[in-house]
Formats: sequence, structure tokens, C-alpha cells
Amino acid sequence: MAKETSDFNGTPNANRLHISFFGRRNAGKSSVVNAVTGQDLSIVSEVKGTTTDPVKKAMELLPLGPVVIIDTPGIDDDGQVGDKRVAKSYQVLSKTDVAVLVIDNFVGPAAEDLELINLFKKKNIPYIAALNKVDLDMESLMTGEDGDGEEQYEFPTVLVSALTGQGITELKEKIAEIAKPLSTDKRLIGDKITDRDVVVLVTPIDASAPKGRMILPQVQTIRDILDNHAISVVTQVAELTSCLNALKEPPALIITDSQAFHQVKEIVPDSIPLTSFSILFARFKGILDTAVHGARYLNQLEDGDIVLISEGCTHHRQCEDIGTVKLPGWIEEYSGRKLLFEFTSGGQFPQELSKYALVVHCGGCMLNEREMVYRQGLAEEQGVPFTNYGTLIAHINGILDRSLEIFYE
Repeated sequence: MAKETSDFNGTPNANRLHISFFGRRNAGKSSVVNAVTGQDLSIVSEVKGTTTDPVKKAMELLPLGPVVIIDTPGIDDDGQVGDKRVAKSYQVLSKTDVAVLVIDNFVGPAAEDLELINLFKKKNIPYIAALNKVDLDMESLMTGEDGDGEEQYEFPTVLVSALTGQGITELKEKIAEIAKPLSTDKRLIGDKITDRDVVVLVTPIDASAPKGRMILPQVQTIRDILDNHAISVVTQVAELTSCLNALKEPPALIITDSQAFHQVKEIVPDSIPLTSFSILFARFKGILDTAVHGARYLNQLEDGDIVLISEGCTHHRQCEDIGTVKLPGWIEEYSGRKLLFEFTSGGQFPQELSKYALVVHCGGCMLNEREMVYRQGLAEEQGVPFTNYGTLIAHINGILDRSLEIFYE
């Protein structure tokens, strides 16, 4: 059973299990997606190539809980446009926690299916092959014990019919069985604070702040503090001194927006731990050590080096945009070098990184851990230093070691 989840009230997509469905055109992939979710998530047609872009939907899927379901274009599409659709399907692998390969049971696996299975194995992605349309091939139902079809192939399978619903429950159970559960004990900051600790959050409200609400990293941090029975105090930079003076005792920690590091460090005494939301997310996504190493590479940049600045989401660019305006200015000022900058956002991230001297990524609050680790891994494999906004800004402001003390004490 699947239940649609409001993006406002539900678990953030980045914290959900990502289940991706792959398959050749007309294998019934979209029909299987609809059968699994119990919704008309994807358009179904006899015409090949109906799914032209990855379709994503956040929902509650029993027995797994909050998930993101992704339906991808056919992996056997052809032509110039078809090749681009296939490329988009393969890009989805970087964020896939569990893969379902839909194969027409009447036709059997093709070369594209076997190639994809090899990629699942190479990338250590748990997977299951759903042999669809068994209602059209009744003879295959008699071929194996227990009716799971596993004796036919050297990869795990389950027989299903998107039309009749046969095997769909078993498929969902298989997905739940092979899914590597997302860690429920990981905390943004909760493991570093105790009951009734006071944590001050410095959240500048400027032209880039969303009207009437706070950005996701701030909201998630507040929730993590509350979940650990600590006390969250939220203020802007201009009110920070008054905030600290109003407290009977110094706070246990101050967390600031990275852009305000240069102001906040002058206000907060060295005796009070100080870090940023972006550094919290580097740790939460499993890339903090790499980010620290990459930030320190800033001192080794040379004239003419190309720096890639990448954001995991897309948004309207402001005149003082952090990624395209402020960071390039700060990096050039600190390094004293004349550099070239390239920018990507959303799902765009180059496979070939060797031309870059440094990759600077956002905090990744909109990306799941697998994709952040994948992007960091691509850079590492190609010998390119990788860091994130907050870690780099802390280094530029000369307080990187201080901003890490709470995590490495």
C-alpha cells in the first residue's frame, strides 16, 4: 500500500530511501511502478518510449516507510534524443538505494539488462529483477519451485504481472528485504549535545531567504535539537550579541549560516564552540573528512586553474548569489590567484572532473547520502580535491579547526 506524502509535512526527500525502476521500453516498467505504488504515477502506453524523463514521487510505501519512487526512461532507447534519455536513466544510479529491473518475462533479459545488472553490482546497489507479464507466459510459471523464477537466471528475480497484480506483494517484500535501511541513529548534531543544552542558531534573513519560511538545513537542525530535548534559540547576526547577553550561561554551541562566519567569529568568544549548517551536513552525508582536505587545497591553487562550484538544487539566482557570486570572489581574494569558474546545479554533475583543480559543493541538503558520496567518490577517483561551501568558508575565515572541534574532541 502506498500513501502520497506532502513535501511540506513529510520526511525530506534526501532522507528517504530511493527506489528506482529500470527496464527496456515496453517491458511494462511503468505499469509495474503503478502496481507497486497503487497509483497512476507513470503514463502507460503501448507506444515505446512513453517515459521520456525520470519521474519521481515521494510517498509512504509499506513495509518500507518513506521512500522516493523513480521511474526511468527505457534503457534501450535509440537515436540522438533516445541516447539522452538513456543517459538520464543511468544518472539516476548515483542516487539509487534499491534498484528494480523490469524484464519482459516472455522475451527474457537483453544485453542492456545484463549490462545494467553489472552496474548494480559494481556500484554495490541492492537489486531485484521483476519478470513481468507472466500472465502472458503461463508456461514459465511452471518452471521453478516456489514460483520465484530464480532457477532461470544468475540474478535474483521475482515473477510479477502488472496487469493482474500477481507477485506485486512479493516484489515489495523483496525490495524491503534487500534494502539497506537508512541509519536511524544518525544525527545532524544531536549526538554532540545533551538534555537542556542551549544551542544558538544564527540564520541571516537576506534577499536569498525564502519568504515566510526557513531553509531546509535550518529546519532539520532545529528538529534534531528538539528531538534530543535541547533548547534551540534562533537569531540573526545583528541580534547575536544581545542574544548571548540575555542568556544566563554561555550556550553549548553556536551554529551559523556559513556566509556569516566572518561576522559571527568576531562576536562569539573562543570558549564557545562554533560551527555551520553546511559543516553539519558534510558530516551527516559522510563527506566531512574529504571536505576538510579539499578546503585546505585552496592554498595550492594556481593562476588559470578551473574551479567547479556545484549545487544540489536549482533556484532563482540573486544578485549576491552564494554559489555564483560570493564564493568565486572569496576564493580569488583568499588565494590571490586569477581563476576560472564553472557552475552546475540540480541533477547536473560532470562525470569527467579531471580538468578541475577543485570541486566546491553545496551542503547537499536536497541530495541523499548515496549521491553525495557518489559525487565525492568521482572526484576522489580522478584525483580532484572536493569540499563543500561551509568547510571552505570556514577555512577562508581562518576558523576551520575551531569549527571542527565539537566533532573531533
